[in-house]
Amino acid sequence: MNEIIIAMKERRSIRKFKPEMPEKADLEQIVEAGLYAPSGMGKQAGMIIAVTNKDVRDKLAEANRKIGGWKEGFDPFYGAPVIFIVLADKSAFTHVYDGSLVMGNMMLAAHSLGLGSIWIHRAKEEFESEEWKKLLSDLGAEGDYEGIGHCAVGYIDGEMPAAAPRKPGRVYWVE
Repeated sequence: MNEIIIAMKERRSIRKFKPEMPEKADLEQIVEAGLYAPSGMGKQAGMIIAVTNKDVRDKLAEANRKIGGWKEGFDPFYGAPVIFIVLADKSAFTHVYDGSLVMGNMMLAAHSLGLGSIWIHRAKEEFESEEWKKLLSDLGAEGDYEGIGHCAVGYIDGEMPAAAPRKPGRVYWVE
């Protein structure tokens, strides 16, 4: 079995991260992997905001917590020091799919580099608010974007979770 398929089978969502910041070179490779995700008609509708600033990360976590309805003090990013926010240009018909592929590539890249990751939702709701639209504007991102998800990344604190058994009856062959 080749390395990519092995990584696909081994990668798991991580829910406990160490506070140490991963190497910038590793983060850059994860971003690059996301940028090489397939996209509908080659439009490359996905966009990545790499958040390594702790204050912005914590503010984002708080906004996400409130949208999710969790109690004060809960960290929906499980302590991950890096948050890659994936958004996609709404003008592309396939923008949600394109952004989802960016997320998948980034999570596989993180795993291949010995880092953990998890997809956290609610980016759509965050980036419908004026506060987070302003962040896009401040960064110079022009256009109408939909938040697809957050790829929380960091060093795993603990053991890699075991894979759940695969559900039967999900493949049908037409030969």
